[in-house]
Amino acid sequence: MGTATSTMAAKFAFFPPNPPSYTVVTEESTGKMRISTNMQHHLRDEDIEVAKIRTRRGNEIVAMYVKNPTAKLTVLFSHGNAADLAHIFYIFAELIQLNVNLMGYDYSGYGQSSGKPSEQETYADIEAAYNWLRETYGTKDERIILYGQSVGSGPSLELASRLPCLRALVLHSPFLSGLRVMYPFRHSFSFDIYKNIDKIHLVDCPVLVIHGTDDDVVNISHGKQLWEQCKEKYEPLWVKGGGHCDLETSPEYLPHLRKFISAIEKLPIPNFQRQSLADDHKKEKSTKNSIWIGSRHSTECVTTARDRSRKISTHHRFSKARNSVDSSDRARNSFDRLGEIVRSVRLCNVGCVKNAVA
Repeated sequence: MGTATSTMAAKFAFFPPNPPSYTVVTEESTGKMRISTNMQHHLRDEDIEVAKIRTRRGNEIVAMYVKNPTAKLTVLFSHGNAADLAHIFYIFAELIQLNVNLMGYDYSGYGQSSGKPSEQETYADIEAAYNWLRETYGTKDERIILYGQSVGSGPSLELASRLPCLRALVLHSPFLSGLRVMYPFRHSFSFDIYKNIDKIHLVDCPVLVIHGTDDDVVNISHGKQLWEQCKEKYEPLWVKGGGHCDLETSPEYLPHLRKFISAIEKLPIPNFQRQSLADDHKKEKSTKNSIWIGSRHSTECVTTARDRSRKISTHHRFSKARNSVDSSDRARNSFDRLGEIVRSVRLCNVGCVKNAVA
């Protein structure tokens, strides 16, 4: 099953930019690495720390960390399937305004990262980035927000499903599963990839879903179904007229994220007391519903039997690891080729897909 899944991912999911949009340069005087690119961006080199991290599967991935001196939270960002690190500078220039630290990384086989991309490699990649964040900066789970854009929703949700004390999860143009982007299957197949819909119920932290109403690559129904299955629903952002690669250009994007981050910053640590936050919100806007929608209970960060097994499994796996832009420009710099996947196989039937992974 794993081989078939990896083959499916390789054929349909991964389009690393060729040539890569950046190189990694080491300064002789300091030994510090930096990203050299011709792409326009508004981040200062001196604010970016570049690292090469070894994954548990033996690849070396490139990561970058942007520190905000006053930040309490850190966003670990997983990009789309046809971008590399230099392509996400533009969105980092937006997100840094939210008073958070930022970390991005390239999947195996992307940019200057070694290896070849696959579903399982991306899981190892995000684990390595997460592990590095904890070991290098001492960042605790309750200070980490995982942010997955399109294909990046796969590794982000996979990791979130195994971290019971994670602060929050953002799903940006997510999909139910790889195969469901092409066909409206009700059940999962063994050869499917990134089965997000089968994992969302395992995520204990608050979840924000962002999706465009006019997304012709991943229909908004994917985002809505994932949101409906969340344990801890935060008010979603359905961007009216938004497509698959332009949501960050919406005037609603940053304000909604800012409200979300402000809300979760108010949550006590380690206990996430939803009711207290709802009461606080009612004081501000008594005429509106709570931003926490359908929260079933207060999810205290305690170790239940299920959490213990998940946590042990997670740390066992990690222990193996070795260590404001113009809107039109931002839209042009948004890269995701899921649309090509959909168009290339839209006329195929299930047998065609099965043959592809045979």
